[in-house]
Amino acid sequence: MAITAQMVKELREKTGAGMMDCKKALTEVNGDMDAAVDFLREKGLSSAAKKADRIAAEGTTDIIVNGNDAVIFEVNAETDFVAKNEAFQALVKELGEHLLATKPATVEEATESKMENGLSVADHISNAVAKIGEKITLRRFELKTKTDNDAFGPYLHMGGRIAVLTILEGTTDSDAAKDVAMHIAAMNPQYISRDEVSEEEVERERKVLTEQALNEGKPENIVAKMVEGRLGKYFEDICVLDQAFVKNSDQKVRDFVKSTGGTLKEFVRYAVGEGIEKREDNFADEVMSQVKGN
Repeated sequence: MAITAQMVKELREKTGAGMMDCKKALTEVNGDMDAAVDFLREKGLSSAAKKADRIAAEGTTDIIVNGNDAVIFEVNAETDFVAKNEAFQALVKELGEHLLATKPATVEEATESKMENGLSVADHISNAVAKIGEKITLRRFELKTKTDNDAFGPYLHMGGRIAVLTILEGTTDSDAAKDVAMHIAAMNPQYISRDEVSEEEVERERKVLTEQALNEGKPENIVAKMVEGRLGKYFEDICVLDQAFVKNSDQKVRDFVKSTGGTLKEFVRYAVGEGIEKREDNFADEVMSQVKGN
């Protein structure tokens, strides 16, 4: 039978699914509304669409290493409770293994790619949403490679609340690479060394420090020297090699890495939900809105 716009509209209102998904469902079942609802539910599209506007700022990070390849990634859910769910954790592993095997360039490319079960990553996640009951998103990932002469340092903190992946070049000491990753998890540096900090950023910080010193009433003839000293502390805050090593505060990370015979080539640090604006729900208002709605 012919599928009308009114039928599509009605199905959208019943399920919250997208217009094209509703049209496809109605076509598949020859216009049977109840069967179309079931079709969308079976595909996970109804449940997933209803949750599309929710904020998924919880979840987990993970790292999977296979030989000289590794992936660090973040999968978000709405609550920390679901992040501990076995089905969610299984989904995370499946996504990580798929990313490592297919090596997509972007999240968009990843979500469109086909998994071993024949479903796209987007559809596979939608099915999981229908079963688990929360919005779930593959938020980000980075793929890394090394040589046989290098070491990966994967470290997960608090069961995946923070993930750090390091690469030590020129050494196969994976324990040392993991120790550096643990340090980065704790101290959250932004750069490896001060060479990576742009001159614009350094000058901006120098200007702020200069104004601070002058406002403190310091004589102008010693301000410049003070500022350079404080810049050193600034670099210690943001550059991992300049930091005191968390496992031995008498030693700089630079010296620890040097003792391994290698160099810190790069690192990636993810913290669950960082940069996502979390909705602050007012419980009293929520209860009142439900009362008024009844």
